[in-house]
Amino acid sequence: MTAATTQPSPDGVQPRIAYADDLYGWAMEQAVALRAGDVSALDRENLAEEIESLGRSEFYALVEAWRGILLHMLTTDYQSERRVREWALTIEGERGRAAYLLADSPSLTSRLEEAMIRAYCGARLDAARDTGLPVETFPEACPYTRDDLLTRDFPVDPTT
Repeated sequence: MTAATTQPSPDGVQPRIAYADDLYGWAMEQAVALRAGDVSALDRENLAEEIESLGRSEFYALVEAWRGILLHMLTTDYQSERRVREWALTIEGERGRAAYLLADSPSLTSRLEEAMIRAYCGARLDAARDTGLPVETFPEACPYTRDDLLTRDFPVDPTT
């Protein structure tokens, strides 16, 4: 680890590795200090920011899982003649990813509706791009329920 010059934090403690200079080195140094109980060596402001960022990334991962499901639901519903096995498999894969995220972070369940709304905005644009249909073809508001996202069946010809 290389030492970097930094400004002391408001409490006068100077980290050895600057957050802005080497995120990985800083994180490893912070983990060592935290495990050792050396509170005076912690870069508390940046540490708190990183923990909050970690929480946000879990939410965005849920949004992306919902987005994948919604995209393939839209393409299946609006181009059923092109329905392929891959779409159903993608939906199942994204359902599994969402389930793991929710199992690992149960408090995300309080934000499921928000995640679905955010995901649908992107999925609608993705569906327009992927199908070649005008974006106005797809409803402005999400036409699916949470139950649809989680359990709706997508039968396909297994040879496609």
